Amino acid sequence: MAFLKNLLEEITYEILQGSVEKEVSAVVYDSRKVTEGSMFICIEGAVSDGHSYAADVVAKGASVLVVTKDIREDIKDVMTDELTILLVEDSRYAMAFISAAYFGHPAQKLKVIGVTGTKGKTTTTYLVKSILEQAGHKVGLIGTIETIIGDTHIPANNTTPESYILQETFARMAEEGCEAVVMEVSSQGLMLHRTQGFLFDIGIFTNIEPDHIGPAEHKDYEDYMRCKGLLFRQCRVGIVNADDEDYRKVIAGHTCEIETFGFAEDADYRASDLELLQGPGFLGIEFKASGLVDMAVEVHAPGRFSVYNALCAIAICHHFGVTKEQIQTAVLDAKVKGRIEMIKVSDDFTLMIDYAHNAMSLESLLTTLKEYNPRRLVCLFGCGGNRSKLRRLEMGEVSGRLADLTVITSDNPRNEEPQDIIDDIKTGIAKTDGAYVEIIDRREAIAYVIDHGQPGDVIVLAGKGHEDYQEIKGKKYPMDERVIIAEILESRK
Repeated sequence: MAFLKNLLEEITYEILQGSVEKEVSAVVYDSRKVTEGSMFICIEGAVSDGHSYAADVVAKGASVLVVTKDIREDIKDVMTDELTILLVEDSRYAMAFISAAYFGHPAQKLKVIGVTGTKGKTTTTYLVKSILEQAGHKVGLIGTIETIIGDTHIPANNTTPESYILQETFARMAEEGCEAVVMEVSSQGLMLHRTQGFLFDIGIFTNIEPDHIGPAEHKDYEDYMRCKGLLFRQCRVGIVNADDEDYRKVIAGHTCEIETFGFAEDADYRASDLELLQGPGFLGIEFKASGLVDMAVEVHAPGRFSVYNALCAIAICHHFGVTKEQIQTAVLDAKVKGRIEMIKVSDDFTLMIDYAHNAMSLESLLTTLKEYNPRRLVCLFGCGGNRSKLRRLEMGEVSGRLADLTVITSDNPRNEEPQDIIDDIKTGIAKTDGAYVEIIDRREAIAYVIDHGQPGDVIVLAGKGHEDYQEIKGKKYPMDERVIIAEILESRK
């Protein structure tokens, strides 16, 4: 039970009916979870409006409604004198503060690190977790792939959960002894106020490129940048990529201290003296980190974006007093499922799994890998069904232009025919002179690239990344590329 007036201390509201001098049994925003004596927050979503369920939840026993419009006339048949109705300007914003209070402001018991940006969020969060744990801290993680609390791994539904779920997760982390939490913060999460109700100790900006622009997301690039920048109005210290040409626009109006990282001479944490590393079955890079730190860093992941990810993680961990030796060891050992994840299959060639699932991310990845001068760059990928056909054309054109061989296969065809998707990809490849083969069955395609790998090749399995399923005709079938590779290797013995 919680005293209603205490839950409302940090929000502005108008009492349309009833009293705030009462207790509530629970805070709920899903009408199916309403119980006797609970508070129901009416959220206006893209698909449904919580206000339309107001009469139902009152009939189920909800004793408090939080609304953004006067619904008394709509629910007059079920209203009682005991019902409290509170009018707020934005119910999502209100829910964030109510949830924080309901769970006892758990973020105040943790060091909270938020990472935003178009690319690099997932890798950076895992790197930070790895380094801090190497230094003896217990760290929770919230992100695109999963939420991690101790030994518990919970698959993610959203990159940044709804504010109620987020506060509930913070509370559980604090109860289980976590000292810090590192989380991905999406522009959508910021726009929908999921991260209100607390202050981040550290906010991170990795980079920004036009993405997530459309009817259900951001109206234009300026709006996308504005929403990313909201993080720097609710954190104590902001650490930002000084090499990104738009970073000043992103942090405009910031209320936090700002530190920078990158290759720029005036960056607080700067990288120099890059050297590409190659070994049996792996690619990596080493560099010198200077400025507020001074150390040599080796990363077993390829390219400049791996330097940015590592440098950003180093900047964060510097605020925790982590030693140079702990950082060096942790950065070297850290691995992220499905993000440039190298799988050792041969001493002769390198094979990796990566989540690149649009033209922008695929071009960045393939351009990076070409810097290692592979004998052949082989790219295996498919595209999702019931999604933009333009993405297929663009990815086909990128792979045809940059890869020496493209293996077109199936991804998540959903309700489309895999061959139709492949034909769209081939239309994009036809704009280039790139060689390709098509193998609809993804397992067979993976076996093909392994069996035909040549000394010096770099092979990328793109698109699935951390996903361990394939979605066909509304059903998800198990498909973990790591398992498939292991089975193929075992069968070849």
